Amino acid sequence: MTRSKLGPVTLAVLVLLQGTAVVVLIHWYTQADPCHLPSSNHGKVHVLLLSSWRSGSSFLGQVFNQHPSVFYLMEPAWHVWSQLSHYSARTLKMAVRDLVHSVFKCDLTVVEAYLPEQHNLSSLFMWTQSRALCSPPACSYSPREDPAQCSRHCDTRGLRGAEEACRTHSHVVLKEVRFLELESLYPLLQDPSMDLRIIHLVRDPRAVVFSRENAAAAFHRDNTIVLNHTTVPDVDMQMKVMREVCHSHLRINERATQKPPDFLKGRYKMVRYEDLVLNTLEEVNDMYKFVGLEMNTQVGEWIYRVTHGKDSRGGTFNIITQNATSLSQAWRATLEHAKVERIQEFCKDAMSLLGYRLVNSVEGQKGDNMDTVLPKEGYEFRWLPAKTETDEGKQTV
Repeated sequence: MTRSKLGPVTLAVLVLLQGTAVVVLIHWYTQADPCHLPSSNHGKVHVLLLSSWRSGSSFLGQVFNQHPSVFYLMEPAWHVWSQLSHYSARTLKMAVRDLVHSVFKCDLTVVEAYLPEQHNLSSLFMWTQSRALCSPPACSYSPREDPAQCSRHCDTRGLRGAEEACRTHSHVVLKEVRFLELESLYPLLQDPSMDLRIIHLVRDPRAVVFSRENAAAAFHRDNTIVLNHTTVPDVDMQMKVMREVCHSHLRINERATQKPPDFLKGRYKMVRYEDLVLNTLEEVNDMYKFVGLEMNTQVGEWIYRVTHGKDSRGGTFNIITQNATSLSQAWRATLEHAKVERIQEFCKDAMSLLGYRLVNSVEGQKGDNMDTVLPKEGYEFRWLPAKTETDEGKQTV
């Protein structure tokens, strides 16, 4: 059977109409039964790793990908932004939300709308980074050795095997860098068939800029979408994007922690990259508890390998090493102080909220007598999942 390929404008209209229908149905359901709280889909937990570019999110994704109970996909919304790149981030946010919602339900037909008509598993962005797609039932080749072996043995026609693999895991985890606010996720948080948890990963914006400068060309399309295709000189683009990124982290955290809607309580946790690389095992164990996973020997051994330089797989998406803590501070020795001052000017409110100390001189930046990351105490940005009962028999959050 042949299928006609939808044009980008038609595709965008259909996606927006789909999003409207989702919102209306969920609103109708919650109004019809206002006492009904979101519950899990047959025990399945949905986890969104929410971050921005060059913030360590690929490593965080792998932390979850290594767990045998997790079906993991890396940035499925990449397909939306790549196919509809002439729109702005604000225009695309509903299309991104609807695609993520569909993937969480193990339905990849929305993703297929953005793929070539004759598509394979390899059409999915960074598909070999997913353990579940390189293992049964998605792939008969087992165990997974490395992305190259997965690419050689596991590329199949269509995405039905990926959907089957998704359905066999208790946790569906998606890593995304293309949500700049929380509000578009509200229908997912209110969906009674979903149990959505959000882990919000942030990083010192000065370190982010330092990292982005080493791969500036790779972000050109995303930068133009973030800046709504405004004509910006290349010399200024980096800073203007960082301003938007910092503001988005600020908005997300404030929305989640300062008088959040009831359906968001217990669903949000902030993690700083610097804390993650300093105390990896402790932070991972804490995140696992937040989403209902248990640490096991397999994951513990993987963490040991990658944090002690024993993992031979390198590249853009495997960035943690035994020197990760010192690398997170590399900007202090390399970044021009004038540029640091400009970043701090754009991001000072977000940095203050997230626990990053400003440096006011070259000496303060390059010296080692001041920690630019404030202690974690006081920066526990999360709503803890509701406990069953306290000693007094009362519900708590």
